Amino acid sequence: QPPPSGAELVEAKMKHIAAYLLCVLGGNATPSSGDVEKVLASVGAEADGDKLGKLMEQLSGKDIAEVIAAGSEKLASVPAGGAVAAGGAAGGSAAAAEEKKEESEEEESDDDMGFSLFD
Repeated sequence: QPPPSGAELVEAKMKHIAAYLLCVLGGNATPSSGDVEKVLASVGAEADGDKLGKLMEQLSGKDIAEVIAAGSEKLASVPAGGAVAAGGAAGGSAAAAEEKKEESEEEESDDDMGFSLFD
């Protein structure tokens, strides 16, 4: 059975996923619903039985590292070229403006003090 898709895992609240991962990081490779509920209770959070049950069902028998790797592969294939191109065009003028601002700040800071700390 393939790892659950990101859309399926989004249905589970992040607190359940975080608690599950904390259990795994703590050395419990296959946490139970009770383990996840204990972690949530330790910080005053309440588990949603339906969402936790669905998460546990989706992760049952799966290696969490493989699930994370599969999700990372899917994220890597998401196109992000449009935002970079638009940001790059604006970035040039912003950099020039920033450089001008830095130059004027340096000049002003020397004038304001009336003396140089390095003379």
